[in-house]
Amino acid sequence: MADLFHLNDLEQRLSENALKVLEKRYLTKDPEGKVIETVDGLFRRVARAIAAPEREFAASTWQAEDLEEAFFRIMTDLDFLPNSPTLMNAGKPLGQLAACFVLPVPDSLDGIFEAIKQAALIHKSGGGTGFSFSRLRPANDLVASTSGVSSGPVSFMKVFNTATETIKQGGTRRGANMGMLRIDHPDILEFITAKEDDQSLTNFNLSVAVTDEFMETLERDGEYDLVNPRSGKVVKTLKASKVFNMIVERAWRNGEPGVVFIDRLNRDQPTPHIGTIESTNPCGEQPLLPFESCNLGSLNLARFVTTPPGEAPKVDYERLKQVVHLAVRFLDNVIEINRYPIPEIEQMTKANRKIGLGVMGWADLLIALRHPYNSEAALTLAEDLMRFIRREAWEASGQLARERGQFPNFPGSTLQKRGMAPLRNATVTTIAPTGTISLIAGCSSGIEPLFAVAFAKNVLEKERLFEVNPQFVAIAQEKGFYSSELIGKVAEQGHLKGLSEIPEWVRKVFVTSHEISPEWHVRTQAAFQKNTDNAVSKTVNFPHEATIKDVEVVFRLAHTLGCKGITVYRDGSRQAQVLTTGSTKSPQGTTPPRIVPRPRPNRTTGVTERTPIGCGNLYVTVNSDEQGICEVFTSLGRAGGCPSQSEATARLASMALRAGIDVQEIIDQLKGIRCLSTLKKSGPNGRKVLSCPDAIGRAIEQSYQQHKQETAPPGPDSGSSRETPNPSDSPGIPCPECGGKLSHDGGCVMCPNCGFSRCG
Repeated sequence: MADLFHLNDLEQRLSENALKVLEKRYLTKDPEGKVIETVDGLFRRVARAIAAPEREFAASTWQAEDLEEAFFRIMTDLDFLPNSPTLMNAGKPLGQLAACFVLPVPDSLDGIFEAIKQAALIHKSGGGTGFSFSRLRPANDLVASTSGVSSGPVSFMKVFNTATETIKQGGTRRGANMGMLRIDHPDILEFITAKEDDQSLTNFNLSVAVTDEFMETLERDGEYDLVNPRSGKVVKTLKASKVFNMIVERAWRNGEPGVVFIDRLNRDQPTPHIGTIESTNPCGEQPLLPFESCNLGSLNLARFVTTPPGEAPKVDYERLKQVVHLAVRFLDNVIEINRYPIPEIEQMTKANRKIGLGVMGWADLLIALRHPYNSEAALTLAEDLMRFIRREAWEASGQLARERGQFPNFPGSTLQKRGMAPLRNATVTTIAPTGTISLIAGCSSGIEPLFAVAFAKNVLEKERLFEVNPQFVAIAQEKGFYSSELIGKVAEQGHLKGLSEIPEWVRKVFVTSHEISPEWHVRTQAAFQKNTDNAVSKTVNFPHEATIKDVEVVFRLAHTLGCKGITVYRDGSRQAQVLTTGSTKSPQGTTPPRIVPRPRPNRTTGVTERTPIGCGNLYVTVNSDEQGICEVFTSLGRAGGCPSQSEATARLASMALRAGIDVQEIIDQLKGIRCLSTLKKSGPNGRKVLSCPDAIGRAIEQSYQQHKQETAPPGPDSGSSRETPNPSDSPGIPCPECGGKLSHDGGCVMCPNCGFSRCG
């Protein structure tokens, strides 16, 4: 890296990973791909471009040259960073600086393909798009102009997905989409299961737009109506619990769909007289009207800690106030100089002038203040801190309104009706995922807990390096328990649980994501949401052993506590989808690692079940060891049957079990397979078995359910960590660019090693 960067103070403070990410994704390159910009030069380019509009406002309290220095300082001090498109494109010919867009999808062929064209222009410029497909008529509905029938929303979503796949190939930033459908759309069941195979709609995040009416119906265990958006007529009635359980089960299975509480979004939106919010940006934190865009930026909370002599560390609110005011001015100036992809977006954006100031480094701040993430003190601080940031952001927006004028749609807005003074911006706060910019800033992502305290990284064939949280190193050295052996232990497991040589208070303060019960994740999201104008992007991480009921509890709790949406991810539940990069090549062109089943254990215990099948009795033995179900054997009675088929099925199932394939996936593949010799009536256990594979699947399922009941962890209690495996305990999903382990943070997927992001 030395030949690319002059080693000034900033670059000495940036991590090696941060420098790599800046070189790969942000620094200006010549036509041959050679870097021609320094890190200082990047921030100077951005600061100069964003300060330039100050000259256009005679009443401004800043000179453009002074503001340029102030912007440069807050970025190079890593106090504040704007969203990636601004860092990439400010001061360049492209000039598209916004991250978030929502486009309407009208119920006409012309309108649908116009939306695809508009999305392509946005993706080409580095933005992400959100769509609601709720206006499209359902599948098999009448199309009067052709006397044919409609193919439905999910079918058209596949066209959007293919277009995104094509556009993203040559871009600096991957195209990403949010696809949303109302819970009362007739095609809702197809939408919920649209990504069931992990290969469909790979460029979409999916969320169901859940109404208050649906949640009320769910509470009383009632039925609700599905309404054709074309005719407005009720076409079907479904049990609310059936649909809700389907959403929960799919989210448990692979993390999608998420849920957005659409009525809550519209109750809180400031300009209902202008339109209705139907969708959000790809990660869900930015609800937007059709054709609206928003630019985001984040404060690095880790930078706002002060320790007065003789006192405990505390938040430096005075310095935070100064940076908030500068950040609001920065984001408003972005609106002035932004080059918008289409005229409709420019018109709507400048009419509402929404900005989204958020935070990152929350976990680092808590560690500095010695507050465990899963503590009441942390929740109280979250509310107080975000209340302060929003109050100061509104004050800064009011100052801009006095200098430049209020946002045009302020008259008639809910802000005016609440008696607020004129404001420059309809919204000022958003909490976004900050995967790549938090890597640059060297802080924790968004409001997520630590993913790991340390992890091992293989850099050469025989060299292994440890990435260790610097705050942990400092405390370990200060308190005298630091050693290279200890760091090795921490890196192996990622967390501090069970390491008695580390003081208990340190283990509590450095709690990691999978040690925290899901309820604390939701409570944290709700605490920040109370003082956030837009929404909060956050992932509720579950251990692999979490049950469907665990996910259901979180979905219900999110609604009860006032969250605007909820996204979950169960560790190891999604394998293929996040790896989709438009290429089948593995990192650096290497051969993908082969999955080899673990050896058969020397000792197992199991149960044999006799099952009548169409051609006799099948005996299925399911064995387990200390790691769970590990093998299946079959034997047929004297009546004959297909012994080779059942034995082959059992052998393959045994290999899959010992290779770590999800047991539920194996069950789902086997159950339901039919044979010509299907029994005409139920067997002695009350079940009618359809085939030998069906019988094997059912036997595995019965043993699996029994095993889960026997090994289920105790329910979470308030204030204590849940005894769950850490992600470092499992292989995880490898990054497609560097082979490192991907993390699910803030509703997005990113690599903490190289900065690869599923969301761009």
